[in-house]
Amino acid sequence: MINEHHIQGIFIPVITPFTRDNQLDLDSYRSYITHLASYDIQGLVINGTTGECPTTSWDEVKQMIQITQDIVNRMNLTIPIVVGTGTNDTYSTVRRTELAAGLGADAALVVTPYYNRPTQEGILEHFRMVSQTGLPVIAYEIPARTGSRIHIDTMRRIMDLDGVIGLKDSSGSLDLLSALVQSDSKPVLCGEDVLFHDMLCQGAAGGMMASANIQTQLFVDIYQHYAAGNIQESREDFNLLKPLIQHLFEEPAPAALKWLLSRQEIIATDQLRLPLMPLSAKVRERLLETWPLNEKHILLSH
Repeated sequence: MINEHHIQGIFIPVITPFTRDNQLDLDSYRSYITHLASYDIQGLVINGTTGECPTTSWDEVKQMIQITQDIVNRMNLTIPIVVGTGTNDTYSTVRRTELAAGLGADAALVVTPYYNRPTQEGILEHFRMVSQTGLPVIAYEIPARTGSRIHIDTMRRIMDLDGVIGLKDSSGSLDLLSALVQSDSKPVLCGEDVLFHDMLCQGAAGGMMASANIQTQLFVDIYQHYAAGNIQESREDFNLLKPLIQHLFEEPAPAALKWLLSRQEIIATDQLRLPLMPLSAKVRERLLETWPLNEKHILLSH
């Protein structure tokens, strides 16, 4: 398990590769995780939004956890494994978090309850119950997907819970991060990829970003340059990435990620499960204009 001191650097939410008949593609998954683990990253996140969690079964999640553990151990690495366990049902979330703990997860990523739009007290109680499972919790605020926004005072109370070790902030602005940093809160990871450098400058401890699946080394460089005090170099590298990041999210993730990963033959297909649809031709064209960025940062050269 991890604690708040481990919440820093680059965490990558992983995709869930499928075969053309919509089965979990275990061979692709092994190749893909081996590829990601070769970079100097600080965490892998299974069963998040990027992993198409609404359409994956717990049995599939279990297989991915076990394969990831096997690969990390075989490579003699200590990359924490975070598992998305959040639902809009508190008791289901508690149960899934307990199951993840039993499978050896290092932390749980728990999203704000979605769809039923609870009160602030209901949101707080949701996180309070999950935080008592014994598995460290990273809270996940993404109002664009959940339909609810956690107020700053509520978030401070959530972050004060003993079992909560940090936050993935996909709130869409710097406001929440700024308020938490001012109150000396637990660490915050950027979840709004296009704001990564701005959030580092505002006090974020790193990022948990889907776009780090592509140009992973450049994301690592940006963080490491910033951490070493080379702010200008960090900013210049991030400016190279901005157009790519913007195109990656023109259509619902992870369509663009899977398309690029399949082009690199890291996974076999760009198959998505409905209701997600394959990437449109117009976005493919825009992606090809911005990726790879240049010879220095071609992902395949790593």
